[in-house]
Amino acid sequence: MQAGKPILYSYFRSSCSWRVRIALALKGIDYETVPINLIKDGGQQFSKDFQALNPMKQVPALKIDGITIHQSLAIIEYLEETRPTPRLLPQDPKKRASVRMISDLIAGGIQPLQNLSVLKQVEEKFQLTWAQNAIISGFNALEQILQSTAGTYCVGDEVTMADLCLVPQVANAERFKVDCTPYPTISSINKRLLVLEAFQVTHPCRQPDTPTELRA
Repeated sequence: MQAGKPILYSYFRSSCSWRVRIALALKGIDYETVPINLIKDGGQQFSKDFQALNPMKQVPALKIDGITIHQSLAIIEYLEETRPTPRLLPQDPKKRASVRMISDLIAGGIQPLQNLSVLKQVEEKFQLTWAQNAIISGFNALEQILQSTAGTYCVGDEVTMADLCLVPQVANAERFKVDCTPYPTISSINKRLLVLEAFQVTHPCRQPDTPTELRA
């Protein structure tokens, strides 16, 4: 691999990985992708090599500037601090707090509850309902919050870290057959974001490890 180029350990369908891919695309950062298949061979994230890279055995992980960072929001914040253009956190402290609040709501309050590692602990016949309930509970809160923070996007009229969390979570909702009709604000913001190039090129259907039948 090219010396000095960032390396993203990613899985095409991972919403956490997608957040980071969007940030890298928006900031114009060229990087290499190392696919980590979360299902094949019992989950490649459990290999000794990957566990040495990330003891939590999760994607994404980003090697950049001589360090390895885990956790998608920590990665995005590092990119923001070291490569601040374009800005993903508003200058205004109140708007910045709103962005972090929405990002944490999704990354901490919705996505982990419907993640593969949690669903494996639930009896198979109940997994879909479990995931749907987790997403619906979070979306009920998120819709209400966005009604007071949104402009064109989640917070005002500029793309922020909150938007990087929103789009992958809506994709999860669709995959788990959640009816998004009750969430018009979430749905309209998602639609506006999906036409942006950074969200299109990083989409799970266009990744190096996307299975042929899921490519678009």
